[in-house]
Amino acid sequence: MFRKAAVSTVSNGSYLQGQANGRLPSMDSGQPAREGKVVLKKKVTLLRGISIIIGTIIGAGIFISPKGILKNTGSVGMSLTVWTVCGILSLFGALCYAELGTCIKKSGGHYTYILEAFGPLPAFVRVWVELLIIRPAATAVISLAFGRYILEPFFMQCEIPELAIKLITAVGITLVMVLNSTSVSWSARIQIFLTFCKLVAILIIIVPGVIQLIKGETQHFKNAFAGNDASVMGLPLAFYSGMYAYSGWFYLNFVTEEVENPEKNIPLAICISMIIVTVGYVLTNVAYFTTISAGELLLSKAVAVTFAERLMGNFSLAVPVFVALSCFGSMNGGIFAVSRMFFVASREGHLPEILSMIHVRKHTPLPAVIVLHPLTMIMLFTGDLYSLLNFLSFARWLFIGLVVAGLIYLRYKRPDMPRPFKVPLFIPALFSFTCLFMVALSLYSDPMNTGIGFAITLTGVPAYYLFIVWDKKPKWFRKLLGR
Repeated sequence: MFRKAAVSTVSNGSYLQGQANGRLPSMDSGQPAREGKVVLKKKVTLLRGISIIIGTIIGAGIFISPKGILKNTGSVGMSLTVWTVCGILSLFGALCYAELGTCIKKSGGHYTYILEAFGPLPAFVRVWVELLIIRPAATAVISLAFGRYILEPFFMQCEIPELAIKLITAVGITLVMVLNSTSVSWSARIQIFLTFCKLVAILIIIVPGVIQLIKGETQHFKNAFAGNDASVMGLPLAFYSGMYAYSGWFYLNFVTEEVENPEKNIPLAICISMIIVTVGYVLTNVAYFTTISAGELLLSKAVAVTFAERLMGNFSLAVPVFVALSCFGSMNGGIFAVSRMFFVASREGHLPEILSMIHVRKHTPLPAVIVLHPLTMIMLFTGDLYSLLNFLSFARWLFIGLVVAGLIYLRYKRPDMPRPFKVPLFIPALFSFTCLFMVALSLYSDPMNTGIGFAITLTGVPAYYLFIVWDKKPKWFRKLLGR
């Protein structure tokens, strides 16, 4: 059941949350919760914030994207350049979100910032496409990598059956959703442990790679920019793969209301996390090329495992286990964060009211977590991993570019808004232009997948007028919606 958005426009252009039965006041709104009211508690410390960001970023991307980037750039040198540039661009985007998170202290991430800057229609389209495409596809991509790597030690001498990968992946997805429905504290604790596992997995690759460099294994870096010429139309797909590997820097903004001291902890967590991830990613890719040639990397289905087999012997069996745990952490962090977007959108009246409900004992947004399960399963059993990556990237980066453009607009529209953390204007300008430019080029590079993503995004417009704006629905339509 959808209901009309319970928001009222105020003179400064922001939107206030409705206070109808079942709605919850924002934790920064200054409104005390009524006695007995169930709310999400502030349990995200600086360490947990760092673990959410790093634990979500480092997942499938660094173990999948090297192949996609190399394929679309055509050379070792160009691929390393794309990795570095994507890290810098991601840092720029993360700094923009740090400003937004400290001046708009509501959870919801992209959705909330678009609502504040541009109003309810684009905000609804954003949460609509997140629910239908972005989150199910992103979870499917990450979980497929989890399924492949967790089975790798059992199929070292033969090909892993695709059905086996998808079945173990389905179990992993279900386990993550049960965990996030059970306890916020345990989800956060497990995320910290999995973040440690991710960093160990990265170090297992970087340290032998550095040793190889010291030994003089640099033959794959000679004529680094020689090779197949990359077409201009291939570069957006290379950047999509790179930005996908870094994506996750925005997830702490989805849980702003649950962060302790957000003015301090959000910028600190974002900056610390992005420095660690960018340095780790570039060194990991350098390590790959000390042992694996460009041609061998393109033929490998599990780059990290191929690297470990060459250098570590029997210990290489541990690598896919660490990688699988890394992917599981990304699944956990993504579900933890995005469920809050659906929770906030429901609280604002843009999704069915049940999604804004909280379990009375566990204090988790249980309906907002489990709503993703069926759509993710559909994506899992019907989609190809690389087509899914391009499929979700169009919609994701279109709206991220729009959010950062909204930061610039809010600087003009609401100059007196308190901004404890403020970035130079050229950073959001460059980042938003890059995102929108990549989106435009991708329509030519991969018209099928991006065209599907664009078409489904546009369905949010009639859906908004049908479910939100249209007041005089006939009785049969209300009955169909369960009202």
